[in-house]
Amino acid sequence: MITRLSAAEISQQLKSKQVSAVEVTTEFLNRIESQDSLYGAFLAVDREKALAEAEAAQASIDAGTAGPLTGVPIAVKDNISTLGIETTCASKILKGYIPPYDATVVRQLKEAGAVILGKTNLDEFAMGSSTETSAYKLSHNPWDLTRTPGGSSGGSAAAVAAELAPLALGSDTGGSIRLPASFCGLVGFKPTYGRSSRYGLVAFASSLDQIGPLAKTVEDAALLASVTSGHCDLDATSIKAPAISTEKLKSGTLKGLKLAFPKEMFGEGTDPEVRKATEAALDALRKEGATVDEISIPTIPLGVTTYYIIAPAEASSNLGRFDGVRYGFRSEGQGHIDVVAKSRALGFGHEVKSRIMIGTYALSAGYYDAFYIKAQQVRAQMTQQFLDAFADYDFVVSPTAPVTAFQLGELSQDPMAMKLLDYCTIPANMGGMPAISVPIGFANNLPVGIHLMAGPMRDEELLAASFAVESLFQVEPKRPNIA
Repeated sequence: MITRLSAAEISQQLKSKQVSAVEVTTEFLNRIESQDSLYGAFLAVDREKALAEAEAAQASIDAGTAGPLTGVPIAVKDNISTLGIETTCASKILKGYIPPYDATVVRQLKEAGAVILGKTNLDEFAMGSSTETSAYKLSHNPWDLTRTPGGSSGGSAAAVAAELAPLALGSDTGGSIRLPASFCGLVGFKPTYGRSSRYGLVAFASSLDQIGPLAKTVEDAALLASVTSGHCDLDATSIKAPAISTEKLKSGTLKGLKLAFPKEMFGEGTDPEVRKATEAALDALRKEGATVDEISIPTIPLGVTTYYIIAPAEASSNLGRFDGVRYGFRSEGQGHIDVVAKSRALGFGHEVKSRIMIGTYALSAGYYDAFYIKAQQVRAQMTQQFLDAFADYDFVVSPTAPVTAFQLGELSQDPMAMKLLDYCTIPANMGGMPAISVPIGFANNLPVGIHLMAGPMRDEELLAASFAVESLFQVEPKRPNIA
């Protein structure tokens, strides 16, 4: 079946004319139509546009000008702007909003000949770790439909794991690509901050957000990252650096690698089975010739509380533009202030409103110095401690998540436990460092990922090492019991 193949395998079959781009796209569209009611992965699918893009891709293949993603279908998280396709951020306040432009990453995909299948579900405005705060639907983990696929890019992860799309784009502010990857047995990659353009990404926390791939394999993730990276004049935070290269992807080796394992990464909430799987993976890496040393990075336990001051503060500013006046949901009221107040009260969900209020409080007079400035100081200290570690080690390694996928609704009344899910992933966003989650096996009969971080701009080295890690564990061929 075409839908079971990796993106790289689909690309090979397209180029060898074993199958056409229209046939591939039709296969995935039909699977979405027949199966997505089980998974809740997609919020919008435009069959007509997708097939038109597939026909254009086939013309490129026939002309011999195809690239590595020409004709390959891709799902896009619904906080990334798509020309002519509704972009809601899974929020009522943006219901009906159709962007007049493509995000840079979407434009890059189209120029590469990729086919956009549709938009995937997420936690509202990417605020959450389970995709349960979406205003429209729940997404379900293909390994166990009673469990979360993670968040906030849960729809993208569910789409790839359920074989509704071979690749998907997500966004990652504190772990929103890597956590769902771990929960769904996928590869999730967050590039160096500024390596992929944020133009057209609906901002949550501008100094933390980054777009990246969810994929079945490291090779697929690298291929997608190579297309959706490179300097963008429309993004003031874009780094003047070339696109991520896949040239040396398969030359990575574990022999001689120096890995640091911060002892603080096994926090209080770590599931004993996840700990056991992680320790077994570290032993396997040692047997392959890697050095794994336990080190201390004292600021790691402060990451979650620091993040939940900085991110809401930026969100309170970024979400001020959603006022019910210019676009999206609008409530009737008595005068301008009443319209704005009612539109925001009815348009935003509970989690978004709580983060806006926390962020506004942290930025208010009298509390700015006490909370926001101190959080930024801790962020700087944490970043420096990681950079010091990278002076002696190639990568920092840890579990991706402290637990495996939990039951939908299980943590809905425990907001602190929900926030602690990002305990291991937040530091990479704090320092703008590249990070990846790679499947290593199972705990509690559910997927577990290992998390690798590298110093800024070492994306290619990280991907090459991850390719070697993936080759060691060979988890990818194991798939959920799906139709």
